[in-house]
Order: sequence, then C-alpha cells, then structure tokens
Amino acid sequence: MTELLATKQLTKHFKIARGQVVHAVDQVSLSIAEKEIVGLVGESGSGKSTYGKTLLGLHQKTAGTVTYRGEVLPQKYQPADFQRMATRMQMIFQDPYSSLNPRMTVGEIIGEGLKLHYAQDAISIRDQVAEWLERVGLEADHMSRYPHEFSGGQRQRIGIARAMILKPEFIVCDEPISALDVSVQAQVINLLGELKNSMGLTLLFIAHDLSMVRYVSDRMAVMYLGSLIELGPADEVYFRPRHPYTEVLVNSNPEADPDIERQRPSTSIQGEIPSPVNVPAGCRFANRCPKVMDVCREITPELIPLADLDRQVACHLY
Repeated sequence: MTELLATKQLTKHFKIARGQVVHAVDQVSLSIAEKEIVGLVGESGSGKSTYGKTLLGLHQKTAGTVTYRGEVLPQKYQPADFQRMATRMQMIFQDPYSSLNPRMTVGEIIGEGLKLHYAQDAISIRDQVAEWLERVGLEADHMSRYPHEFSGGQRQRIGIARAMILKPEFIVCDEPISALDVSVQAQVINLLGELKNSMGLTLLFIAHDLSMVRYVSDRMAVMYLGSLIELGPADEVYFRPRHPYTEVLVNSNPEADPDIERQRPSTSIQGEIPSPVNVPAGCRFANRCPKVMDVCREITPELIPLADLDRQVACHLY
C-alpha cells in the first residue's frame, strides 16, 4: 500500500507556569496508507486530539517530522502553508456546538473554504454548498439558517460538509460522535463510511469507544500518556490485545448485550494516571499495570514489531 502520511518521533510539549512542561505527545511514529482508516484510542488526556491537531499544523511541533506524500511539512506553518495544505488535509471536530460560528449562516460556513482557497463566483459556491448539504442528508434550503437552528447530529453533518467540500485526501476525525446521542452516532458513522468509499478518503479516526473504532478502522493504534503503545489490525488489537493497558481497555469496554454485561466480572484500571508534567521513568503504565516487573520502572520500552500480523507493542513482556 502507498503511504500517504507519516509522523516520525512527533512530539508536542506545552509550556506552563514556573517553567514546567506538559508532555502531551512524545515521539509518536505512525504511517498511514492511502485509503486506510487508522483508529486512535486511549483514555481522556492520552494525547489523541493533540496528536491529530499537531500533524495538521494546528499546533506547532516541538520535535519530529510530518511527511505527506514524501514531502516533509514545515516545523511551523505560515499562512501560505495552511492555504496549500487545507485542500489536502481537513479536520472534523469533536464538539458540533462550538466548532461552527454562530454568526454565520450554514451556507457561509460550508462555502467559506471555497472562497478562501478557490477563485469561484457566488453562484458556483452556492451550487456546491447545496450539493453537499444534500450529500450529508440535509436540505439545500438549509443554507440560509444558522447553527442554533439544528440538532447536534445535524450540526456534525454541517461540519462534515464543511471539511469535505474542499475534496481533501486526508481527514482527522477528532471524536466526531462523542457529543452525539447514541441514536445519531450510527448515522454519522455510516455517512463517514459512505463518503470514505465514494471519495477514496484516508482517515485518522480518534475515539475512546474501542468497539466503534474496531468497527470503522483497518488498523488500531493505542495511546497512553502521550506515547503510542500498541498498533496492529483493528480486529487483532481488539480481540487479542498484547499490551496490558490495551487488554484492560478492551475488558472494560461495555458489552451491547445487557445479559452478557451483567454476568461479566467488573474490570477497571487501578491507580491514577501519572501527571504529564512529571512523567515517570520507565514504562508510563507501570504504576497501574497488573503485570509490572522491576525493569518496567527503570527502562522505557520501545514500540517493537512482533512476528505475527503486522503487530507492534511497547512492552517488556515481549
């Protein structure tokens, strides 16, 4: 498969008070192929969204590189870089209530990218906005309305249309369904799947629901406290996790069948997540790991390939 995008040792740290640093993303290397969906999972605060925004240039990289079709992207984006890359890479944001400008009509929101990036007249923009409203399951005459007139699911469809109208190759989906009712989530997922197939899109799908990520993704990547700790085919990672953290995550994922869920033993991760300001030595999961060894508290495990099915894991058990 042809590689579309890759990050190598991508790092993003945020400086806070008294010279302290938040290690949001640390040395993450990940390659994504054309027309592939990679699911990125982990607890809240693991660095998933920061990783997605950093590879798009929305956060300036602290270290590492992002490569798109063989081109190393700038360390710090200038306006011309955003102008050039916006037609190739886009983002669907988590919260449909805050990601749309309440002072703009839906037509202005969706068509804004065309005005900024292409020299098109108002009639052409209006026609394309109408087409995309219908493609995402809304009506063309909705373009004159404002975001507050729509439900959460409809607003997320508007956000999808805004990203897709530029016909990008790569989309970062930053927990696009977490703020939606369960009854609406499947509709949005199915819509993304249809657009992915019809447009040949490549997706980085960020979420915390492992079963949903397994459903939509080709491969699954697991993050913990800013580091990538497991990577492999989605079904393999979900049904045969290798890292103890992934194993606990999968076991704590609720079953859809209430009878099965009632009979399952309670599973939860013990202990507290270490502070991203004071990252411990060794494995970052050591203080919560049921299989911890002495070496885990001293040496940081590297993400290494396993012999089976293109799996990688960062754990001293292997």
